[in-house]
Amino acid sequence: MMFEHDNPILELTDDQSWKLLKNTSHGRIVLTAAGETDIFPINYMVHDAVLLMRSAPGTKLAEITINENVVFETDGITSEEAWSVVVKGTARVLQSGEEIAEAESLGLKTWIPTMKDFYIEVKPERISGRHFILGDQPERF
Repeated sequence: MMFEHDNPILELTDDQSWKLLKNTSHGRIVLTAAGETDIFPINYMVHDAVLLMRSAPGTKLAEITINENVVFETDGITSEEAWSVVVKGTARVLQSGEEIAEAESLGLKTWIPTMKDFYIEVKPERISGRHFILGDQPERF
């Protein structure tokens, strides 16, 4: 078991949530622009208390330039337990040569063999995490 607790749901501390974020490399980013909400699977890494992602030109980059407020979620599941971490924060596309060079040096690989020349940084404002012990619903009576 990842966490010891008797209750089927455990609210995680920020430190526990960050540990899970650092040890996972995939999640989903939610973006909203012009009244439309989109969700994209994306791989990422944690560096200096921000999430770093790569992207090709397209909807993600366009939506971030319209609305910087994003939600990111990552999770894990086994046969006995599950967890979820949600990050609410602001996103921006890295612009300066220095920032891009630093991001390049971190070795964030893309999942699929396409050109992803843009780096997105998500700065967390709120983090919440939960850990679940899986099992059948208790008897009602």
